[in-house]
Amino acid sequence: IKSLMQQTRTLILFYSARCIQTHGCRKLRTDFSSRNVTTTVREPSFFASSSVGIHRDSELRFRLTQLYRPSSDEEKSFHQKLVCCSSSRQVFKLLCSVDVLSDTMAAACLHRVADLEQNGAALRDPSVLEKDAIRALCFQLERDSERLTEAGLVSALLACTRLFLDPWSTLMVRLVTESQKRLDGEQMAVGELCMLGQAMLAMEGPGSAMLEQVMGQIQKQEPDEWNLLDLVAVYRLLEVCVGEDGKHGDLLNAMHTHAVTVTSRMDPAAVSGVLSSLVALNQKQAMPLVIGLCKQAVRHVPHFSDEELSHVLAALIHFGHSDRYFVDAMQKHVPKMAFTSHPETVSMVTEFFSRRRILSPTVFNAVAENFVYRADSYSTSQVARQIMAFGKLGYLPPNVGQLFRKVETILHTRFSQFQPRMLLNLLHACTLVERFPVNFLSKVFSSYFLQQLQGETYIDLRIERTVLAQLTQLYMTVKLECPIYEGPQLLPKYRVKSFLASNRSLETPVDQQLYNSVKSGLVDLLGDRSFFGSQVLTPYCYTLDVEIKLDEEGYVLPASHTDEVYKRIALCIDGRKRFTTNVRQLLGKEVIKQRHLQLLGYEVVQIPFYEFEKYRSMSKVVEYLHQKIFPHTFRLSW
Repeated sequence: IKSLMQQTRTLILFYSARCIQTHGCRKLRTDFSSRNVTTTVREPSFFASSSVGIHRDSELRFRLTQLYRPSSDEEKSFHQKLVCCSSSRQVFKLLCSVDVLSDTMAAACLHRVADLEQNGAALRDPSVLEKDAIRALCFQLERDSERLTEAGLVSALLACTRLFLDPWSTLMVRLVTESQKRLDGEQMAVGELCMLGQAMLAMEGPGSAMLEQVMGQIQKQEPDEWNLLDLVAVYRLLEVCVGEDGKHGDLLNAMHTHAVTVTSRMDPAAVSGVLSSLVALNQKQAMPLVIGLCKQAVRHVPHFSDEELSHVLAALIHFGHSDRYFVDAMQKHVPKMAFTSHPETVSMVTEFFSRRRILSPTVFNAVAENFVYRADSYSTSQVARQIMAFGKLGYLPPNVGQLFRKVETILHTRFSQFQPRMLLNLLHACTLVERFPVNFLSKVFSSYFLQQLQGETYIDLRIERTVLAQLTQLYMTVKLECPIYEGPQLLPKYRVKSFLASNRSLETPVDQQLYNSVKSGLVDLLGDRSFFGSQVLTPYCYTLDVEIKLDEEGYVLPASHTDEVYKRIALCIDGRKRFTTNVRQLLGKEVIKQRHLQLLGYEVVQIPFYEFEKYRSMSKVVEYLHQKIFPHTFRLSW
């Protein structure tokens, strides 16, 4: 196969200057006044853009050289100037300001143009490839492909894939052919192998024979001999090379072992890159490495770019890990960055604090202020995710009026732009903090919206149970707290009978250990286990941890009694998972549950873990429960 590929590339080199290419490519010039590199529609990754060539009469001064390479200081200075370029025009200006370029400098220019022009799977401005500077650079890379260094060769090839050049153009074929020759000679270092692997992945996909050869050579080497850049590069390459069969698992384990020893030397890019790869590879067995990277991330919080910080936060969410020192660093950093960072980064910050159940007024006040001034530029997903965090933690910032007026304005002007599921999440979050979206409920309960929701979230043509539970609780909120609503009702077929579920429940299951301790105290207090019910499902979808029934004279009735019940007491045995982790505040879903139970006629008695756990002896427990449940009666001894 390899021999056949090489023969094919050789034939293409021979005929590329004499024939007209098809498959969407532009016609190659038959005269030798110019040489062309084309882009074409061959695969979804490569799009037709334009020709790239060099005319002999071009007045460009720079040239590639291997004999008299620029000094390391000159290359460093060039790269610093290149990073500062904010447009392709500036890159071309810089390119034309130098007389001599090394091949790595030339490749870096192409990469910078790709950074600035890439827009998904195409270039923002395909005509950028028509510029004389690009055409001259490509011509010299094509002409001198055999004399390029390994680093320059593979970097140039990767840059060409990022510019979506046609894989069968003369330039690309020569670069690939030369890369294959060097690969066969096993002349490449780890970093160069990784760049070649990424290029072949872009051109031929994960089934590439050259990619497999690259991975074979990487596996022959010892990870503890790699520098940090090589380590990160291999992690990135493995993201697409490790399949469900666990291929390259031994290499990954060896890399994890080595990475743990060098986390203290990782810069922001390395920390972010490795964490991002661990998420993509779903390496949940590498928790020691995740913990070490989180500790190192504390040092870099002020120095992460928006993209790097987003990757770090996404990884910590994925692995369910947070560090107290990392949280402290974020609390200091967020107020400074909220108004200038990318909206997606701000949304990821709120999602991290929400998922970890960390209520930080400092962070959320800054996010709320930022939301009021910048939300018009947010995507609908970013709007919803930020408000969902407030709802989950049950927190209202000082500027709550301005915040929800802004939310209402966005809903009025951009309602149709929201995806159905995201819109439901947003409206449900509002109700958790007693902000009722009455003006929009008629649309949500309409058959049209429910059909859209079904099309987006169905399982076997049925809407997901979690979505139905949200709709049901939204409907219950309307009936209990918004009597002025007169719009469409939620049909019974869209309602659930219980909010308690095994995953993503609208109620937090009771802590069994805490419940057992309370149960023992209740038996002693009431005289018998039959005088209270446990895990009682009400007609209103909520599940009561404990229910006690009283008659009109205040006597406790057996739990099985259904007649002559004058009062029902709902005990909420609130364990740690019903609160935020850093302060003693109930989560939004627990607050709305207790609020609704009170509106439904229950007397709600809260038994929070931080009160109950102070009492060690049974006598103290019983006395505590008596004071909480029957504060105005004397206790009888049984």
